[in-house]
Amino acid sequence: MQPKTAEFLNFLLWSVDKLTRPTFRNLTDSYEAWAYRGGLMRQVAKLEAERWIERDPKSPGDRLYRLTETGRLHALGGRDPETQWSRSWDGQWRLVLFDIPMDRHIQRGRLRRYLRNRRFGYLQGSVWVTPDPLHGEREALAGGKIDVESLLLLEARPCAGEVDDQIVSGAWDFDAINRRYARHLKCLDLRPEPTLNTDNAARAFQRWAAEERAAWQASVEIDPLLPKRLLPEDYLGCQSWQRRVESLQQAGRQLRSFNLIRS
Repeated sequence: MQPKTAEFLNFLLWSVDKLTRPTFRNLTDSYEAWAYRGGLMRQVAKLEAERWIERDPKSPGDRLYRLTETGRLHALGGRDPETQWSRSWDGQWRLVLFDIPMDRHIQRGRLRRYLRNRRFGYLQGSVWVTPDPLHGEREALAGGKIDVESLLLLEARPCAGEVDDQIVSGAWDFDAINRRYARHLKCLDLRPEPTLNTDNAARAFQRWAAEERAAWQASVEIDPLLPKRLLPEDYLGCQSWQRRVESLQQAGRQLRSFNLIRS
């Protein structure tokens, strides 16, 4: 997806009071000029055709749209943090262990990229772990056929006094995760205030919106978003998310005030 499209979805996400049910209505010519300089409705038509947004069937004669669930998840960075944190955990760790010869480095690299993209944590270079069931991993990792001498999938519990906190801290770099969330929290503090009543204020607001979105996505892209019972005590993700919801609700009101003043 192009950056312009991603930015537009992000604006839709928080252009209303409730972040969970984003809609927008009657965008003014001034907003179009500010944000997309004559291309807004073409962008809307494209997003609707690709099913990122949908028209409200109850308002056929009005420009009332809402994000689809796919569009909403993309604007959030690909995953809904609250859904991820609130998921249940059965207490079992799932491990992927592999020993692929060095002369098959392409296969090794492909496997590691897959595990990293799925937010598995790694205890060692060839020992990866997740709290989630391995649905579909057999087919995805080995084409449906497992050679136990090179690849092994296990469900396990520690049995030598290890605790789950140790597994979490060993498998994921929460220091790096927290550093990114700290940068995001700092970015939230820089939101321009108050009313957007000049072009310069609007441009500053737009720059901040892009920076905030980039800081949030940089945070969640390396965060496994573990179930709450597994999160470290000093984890900043929940705080960052709550602050983001509050800040973007306020930003949405600012955005509508710009439409009101400039229309």
